[in-house]
Amino acid sequence: YNYATCLEGALKIKELTYMHSEGILAGELKHGPLALIDENMPVIMFVMRDKTYVKTQNALAQVVTRAGRPIVICGDGDEIEGAESLRKIHVPQIVDCLQGILTVIPLQLLSYPLATLKGFDVDCPRNLAKSVTVE
Repeated sequence: YNYATCLEGALKIKELTYMHSEGILAGELKHGPLALIDENMPVIMFVMRDKTYVKTQNALAQVVTRAGRPIVICGDGDEIEGAESLRKIHVPQIVDCLQGILTVIPLQLLSYPLATLKGFDVDCPRNLAKSVTVE
């Protein structure tokens, strides 16, 4: 369920900040994107206690090993092993199929200050057209 949330968050960041961003499955991180990780690459990771928890823990360890400093979005009260010194955003833990509704909010809220810091008008993003159905 968090993959769709990653895609939605990446889209919101792209639309408002004009920065390249991608949503990537934890298991797919080793197929190229991991080569880009260093201390300067911004990384936001979801580490929720769901069926992919072990894979996301492994992906987090891989990012930290390469000097990455990810922002970790995790459940309330979760102490993520290996992430003690990292910045964390805690969200309430609910049933898996609804978790994306809560976990996308930090990404939406993050995109706003990123855009305003860059001097962009968040109320009128460029090159986005309203979808209109014409009959």
